[in-house]
Amino acid sequence: MKKYLLPIVGLSIAFSLGLLTMSFVQKNAQKKEKKEQPLKLGAFSISLNVKDVKASKAFYEKLGFKQSGGDVAQNYVVMRNEHAIIGLFQEMFEETMLTFNPGWDENKKELKQFDDVRKIQKHLKQQQIPIFLETDSTATGPGFIIFNDPDGNVILIDQHR
Repeated sequence: MKKYLLPIVGLSIAFSLGLLTMSFVQKNAQKKEKKEQPLKLGAFSISLNVKDVKASKAFYEKLGFKQSGGDVAQNYVVMRNEHAIIGLFQEMFEETMLTFNPGWDENKKELKQFDDVRKIQKHLKQQQIPIFLETDSTATGPGFIIFNDPDGNVILIDQHR
C-alpha cells in the first residue's frame, strides 16, 4: 500500500498545480482580452468640403441619397443612403474629414455604452498619435478632437452629448 501512496500523492499535487496554473493563465487572458477591446467611436460619416452644396446635394440624390439633416440655406446638409452617411459642407472647413460621433448610432440614436471623447483622446496620446485640436480632459459631455492619419487625412471625433 505504501508503494502506491507516493505516486498517488505526487499525481494529486501535480493535478492541483495544473489547475492552479490554468486558473492563473485564464484570469490573465481574460484581463488581456478586456484591455484589447476596440474603441467605441460611434456613428461614422464622411464630411465633404464642397464648392456648391446645392449641386452636390443634387448629385448625391441621383445616387440614391436623401437629405436627413442640415439646411441648404446654412450651406450644409447630411445625406443618407441606407447605412452610408455623407455630410456636405460649403465654406465650413478646408478639407474632407472622416467623422465619428461617440454616443450615437448611424441613426443618431443614443447608445447606452460608448467611449467618451476624453477616453479616446487619452488612448490616442498613449498610442503617441498627435492630436491637432484637443478637448478639455476635465470636462464632461460634448467635446471634439481632430487629428490626422499617416496620409494627412483629417479625422474628427465629435461627441454631441
